[in-house]
Formats: sequence, structure tokens, C-alpha cells
Amino acid sequence: MEQPVSLRGMGVALATPFRNDFSVDYDALEHLIDYQIVNGADYLVVLATTSEAVTLSCPERHEVARFVAEKTAGRVPLIMGMSNNCTAELVRHIPEVDFTGYSAILSVVPYYNKPSQEGIYRHFKAIAEASPLPIVLYNVPSRTGKNMEAETTLRLAHEFPGKIAGIKEASGNLEQAAAIIAGKPDGFSVVSGDDSLTRHLICLGAEGVISVVGNALPRLFSTMVHLTLEDHSSIEAENIDRSMQALDKALFAEGNPSGLKCLLHHLGLAENVLRLPLVPVSDKTDKDIAEALSALSTQIEHTGHTSQFCNTEINL
Repeated sequence: MEQPVSLRGMGVALATPFRNDFSVDYDALEHLIDYQIVNGADYLVVLATTSEAVTLSCPERHEVARFVAEKTAGRVPLIMGMSNNCTAELVRHIPEVDFTGYSAILSVVPYYNKPSQEGIYRHFKAIAEASPLPIVLYNVPSRTGKNMEAETTLRLAHEFPGKIAGIKEASGNLEQAAAIIAGKPDGFSVVSGDDSLTRHLICLGAEGVISVVGNALPRLFSTMVHLTLEDHSSIEAENIDRSMQALDKALFAEGNPSGLKCLLHHLGLAENVLRLPLVPVSDKTDKDIAEALSALSTQIEHTGHTSQFCNTEINL
């Protein structure tokens, strides 16, 4: 049985930079990987929602996964996003994947077909039995159309200790997260899937976050996460969290990763290019993101973000 993967701290749901011709920008991706690591990311999550994995072809997904593993070179743990709303297809595909360099799989509740709680349980049971790596569950009902209830999460956690290692909880329901934390077995991790709720969830007993904004501001957000883990009453963490709320709101106003690509562009980390059906944010949201970023400039400088691995210097 695999040992549970550590989800403590700030994981980053890594974006996939594109060139203006919509091809993967591997130079920018390499810079982005280094930027995360040098600025304090505890682990990286590859091919999840923020990566636009659903618009990458199968060969591209394989190439991106191998590229990230090669360039990370063991400096931080890696988790691979693998999801499908056809259980049989996902189980068939798992043995074909090269997991070299990866510590776990992140897999979302099946989307669109809206299974019952029993269906969700059986879906993840099948994945756990097929996977050579531990599974991190991902509950994000705003995207999937179906909430995985606390009872289902705990059923899986208790029946597959070590193999189902944790959950990225993005339901936005603090009572549900608290119920999972209260009832979970030892070794099962709960992490936030909402940047804006991360501090609240850590104070309830969560171990950290798999972050979107961490792509752009890893040092600042990681500082908040680790200060809160060390001391739930940290004034500095509270101040950082409060100051980032305007950026969090603007970042998700027109969906993720559209807002993130805009922010990365302002920082010189990636082109503001997405693949359809996603498009760049409106001029209004672009302005809101820029203004929120500018308001954070003092704290960004205080926490010591380095831009040495960026294509261009960070401009605030």
C-alpha cells in the first residue's frame, strides 16, 4: 500500500501557458515551474482545471506531464490530474500512463452525468483499485454539477486508508469541510480548493490549499498559508488574507483560468491566451485585476518574491 502523499502547505494548480498560435509555450512553462519552486510552492498539481487540460490533446497532456516532471527534477512533489465522467474509460487509461516523478493522482467528481452518492463512491472505488498511486479526491460542485457529501468522502477515506489520501474540498461549504475534518481517519488530508477560503479552512483543521493565485503570487500566498498553519491567530496571515480578497474576487469574476491568464500576463509570466471555449477576460475585469495587483505591491515586495525565472521582470 502506498503511503499517503503530504498535502501540507501550498500546492499550486499549475497553468499551461500558450503562445499566440495556441500551441503550448514550453519556455514559459519552464519559467513558471521554476518561479513556483523558488518562491515557496510545496508541491505542484499538473493537468488539473487550471491547466486547461480538457482542451489539451492526449499527446499534449502526456508531453506536458513529462516536461513538468523533467524540469521539476524532484525538487517538489508532483500530483497529476486525471479525471473522466466515464469510469470504465478512466480505469482503462490509468495503466497506460507514465507516472514517473508523480506522487499522487487528483481526480474530480464525475461531471455532467450527475451521479448519485453511491455512484460517486463506486467511481472512486474503481479508481483506487486501478491506480498505482494514492488518490486525492476533488469536490467542486460549481463545475461538476454534483456535490460529494461529507458522508461519501468519509466512506472512501475510511475504506481506502492510504490509497485515498485526501480531498481538495471546493464546495464552499464550511460546515461540510468541518464535518470531513472531524470524521476523517489519521493520514487523510483535507485541503482548500478555494483561495479565498483557505485561511478559514486551515483554522478548521485543513492542511493547506491547492491554489490558483499561487501561480502568480506564490511567495505571498505561501507565506499566508504557512503562518496560519503555525498559528491560527497570526495577525500577519490575517492581514495578507484580507488584502488578497479583492484580487481573489477579480480573478474569478469571469472564471478560472481566464482571470489567472490575465494576471500572469500582467506579471510577464505568460501570454494572455486561452483555448476555446475559454476566452480572455473583459477590459473591466482586466482593469480590476491590475488595480488589485497594484494594491498588493508593498506586501509582494515585503515577502520577497523573486522574478529571476520570469521571461520579463515583474511589473507592479
